[in-house]
Amino acid sequence: MERLRKLDSLESGKEWSTGVELKYAPVYSLVLPTYNPGKEIEHTLWRIKDFLTKTETRWEAIFVCDGCTDGTPERIQNNIGNFIGQIRVIQYSPNQGKGYAVKQGLLSSRGKYRIFTDCDLAYRLEDVLLMSEWLEEQVDSKRDENALAVVIASREHPQSEVTMPVHLMSYFFRRQFQSRIFGKLARWLLPIAQLDTQAGLKGLTASAVEKVLPILECHGFGFDCELLTACAYYQIPVLEMPVRVHYANATTTTSVQSIRKMLRELVQIRQRWQKQPQQLDRRERGNQAKAA
Repeated sequence: MERLRKLDSLESGKEWSTGVELKYAPVYSLVLPTYNPGKEIEHTLWRIKDFLTKTETRWEAIFVCDGCTDGTPERIQNNIGNFIGQIRVIQYSPNQGKGYAVKQGLLSSRGKYRIFTDCDLAYRLEDVLLMSEWLEEQVDSKRDENALAVVIASREHPQSEVTMPVHLMSYFFRRQFQSRIFGKLARWLLPIAQLDTQAGLKGLTASAVEKVLPILECHGFGFDCELLTACAYYQIPVLEMPVRVHYANATTTTSVQSIRKMLRELVQIRQRWQKQPQQLDRRERGNQAKAA
């Protein structure tokens, strides 16, 4: 019988896996950061398993449990079934923030194309597939296997669609207003041009992950803005992709306290990337030396 074991993972985290090795290396990685989702994680896991079964390409899925205290890591591990090795779980404690979770997941991914999305799967898995195709097209167009490329979902794209129950209309318009105000502030403070910085679906090539992720410091929701700032700094092209988003509930409403925290993070990002470029370059060279 295969014995479950815990392996040392990134920083203070743990990765749950088994002694089983995949017969192939995954080409695509899907990272799902999560924090205390409760039993809803079972529905997400069911959809991910269905996705892995139906896709003809080689995928892996990585759940990053950001200090979960509700038994989520065990719930996932106990329901992985025949997807051992293809579905992985990273857990650590205490809670560090969504940005930290995304960073850990992307850095531990094995795919050439790495995508992260919200654990509630508000963005369709069909859009995840589409994003992987956009990333591949970027690499193919450059004729460089190590090309740096980033694709992000944009709810502001003219072809994007948003669906929701009628009772969530007021919630949606409130969220949209908050998002647009935050986006204007982000574009004012940072060297980014994207209209939707906070969409919960983004993809990077492995080369872009290795180039940018080690030097990002924002662990909160400002992570996306720092990622886009880094792309601007290193002149990495960022494509904005239309998506279809479905809001099933209003549990992600942004509080005033969260907005204030995000604004503080924007200011901190501005300070790091505008006032200390030489320090960032030295840090990057140090990370590259460690990797070598």
